[in-house]
Amino acid sequence: MKQFCAALLAALFLVVSASASRADDVTLRSRDGAIELSGTLLGFDGEYYRVETQYGELTVDGSGVLCEGPGCPSLTPFVAELSISGSSTIGDVLMPALVEGFALQSGLKAERITRDEAHFDYVLTGPEGKTPVGRFRFRVTSTDEGFADLLADEADLVMALREIRPGELSLAAEVGLGQLDDLNRSRVLALDAMTVIVSPTNPVAAVSVSDLARILAGQIDNWRTLGGPDAPITIHMRDAQSGIAQAVEDRVLQQAGLRLTDEVIRHATNVALADAVARDQLALGVASYSEIGNSKPLALTGTCGFQLRANRLTIKTEDYPLTAPMFLYIPARRLPKLARDFLAYARTAPAQIITRRAGFVDQAPEEIALNAQGDRFANAIRVAEGEADLLALKRMVDTLAPLRRLSTSFRFEAGAARLDAQSRSNVQQLAHAIEAGVYDGRQLVFVGFSDGEGPAEGNLRIAQQRAQAVKQAIEAAVETADLSQLQLSTDAFGEAMPMACDDTSWGRQVNRRVEVWVR
Repeated sequence: MKQFCAALLAALFLVVSASASRADDVTLRSRDGAIELSGTLLGFDGEYYRVETQYGELTVDGSGVLCEGPGCPSLTPFVAELSISGSSTIGDVLMPALVEGFALQSGLKAERITRDEAHFDYVLTGPEGKTPVGRFRFRVTSTDEGFADLLADEADLVMALREIRPGELSLAAEVGLGQLDDLNRSRVLALDAMTVIVSPTNPVAAVSVSDLARILAGQIDNWRTLGGPDAPITIHMRDAQSGIAQAVEDRVLQQAGLRLTDEVIRHATNVALADAVARDQLALGVASYSEIGNSKPLALTGTCGFQLRANRLTIKTEDYPLTAPMFLYIPARRLPKLARDFLAYARTAPAQIITRRAGFVDQAPEEIALNAQGDRFANAIRVAEGEADLLALKRMVDTLAPLRRLSTSFRFEAGAARLDAQSRSNVQQLAHAIEAGVYDGRQLVFVGFSDGEGPAEGNLRIAQQRAQAVKQAIEAAVETADLSQLQLSTDAFGEAMPMACDDTSWGRQVNRRVEVWVR
């Protein structure tokens, strides 16, 4: 028994699983015959078997065992399989472009095979184009459907335009997919934004997030309230299963304690939504920044006079408050090596170039000079009161003047000290850049900012604590770099440079952030 346990621990790790999608019987025997393990084959990635046994779901190293039974896979030639399901915004253009770029860099050929409107495959073959080495199966529908497929064991990866919801999170843990809000269970492929759009003939130029919530709830139903004509507002949204529509409900309506009105015109695609709004002078919609077509985007404003517009840089820095990360959710199971190589490729510089060419905002860090941030400093001066505020502004300018701001920012979950989902992905992205030596010989300063609620001294202390927490998260994520090759430090300026008005919860959320400045 001791021999069995020792060998088993060396060959497998245990996770909990609810059920298997197929019933293929296999028996795995060690090559000396001392160990025998029987169960239902769940999968084989060319290296490891996944088997449902009386001990739960086990992952066993194929090099140490022989497989017997009707469910045993053919070991040669092995074709890596990967099933990807979810958002059409991600699946229609971005993911195919990344798969084709990955194949090209890996010396493989990628052939797209369309099965129907929602399903297509990419077959990857060697340079000669004959022997398949991988098959990426896509089901392109909605974020909701992607998570449903993952929970039903019909997908390996989920393409999502919103964060996973609490109910989905609990179900995923119950069926053995791990804690999908952990650091390595999701990553941001690219950035998009929820953009408020109107017709180009509509005279309204800006809307507050508070008013947007009231419009979507039906409490504001006339353009006259926003400074427009005396005419009813017609609301246009994506279909209810769309990640962008659900993100609007989660991050705009729920934070205001409101529900979406029933008087909404739904659209199956972003293109159809943008076209309908552009043609109707009385229409208002919330669309993907990447597909606003000929419609006019509105700036977000507040009672303090700040205005924030969605553009490539404000989305990348998350200064625009309705940024919508484009997620890949990855369950706690071993994927084939080809799939792991693809996920690693998605973080590389060539992948970021492909992301930009596909029309989305990439995550490649950019350095922003101090003189390119006039609006931010103008806002800081506008809200400064008294000598203490002016002294804080002077110290901030003196400190940051020799530095350049990185486009990578970090924010925290509402009412919590935990980084939000996009920032957890940013930790990994910046850690990989440090490991690659991008910042060797340089100084990275993690600079904390806060909202303006409460005493300034307390806000400064909290901002410093947040900056220290981000620095520690980066240090923990860096595995192979020699941190002595660069300098990491922290600073904080509290409420000195607000990005939005503090009179709403979303405004305060935007202001609570940690920026990265580099010398």
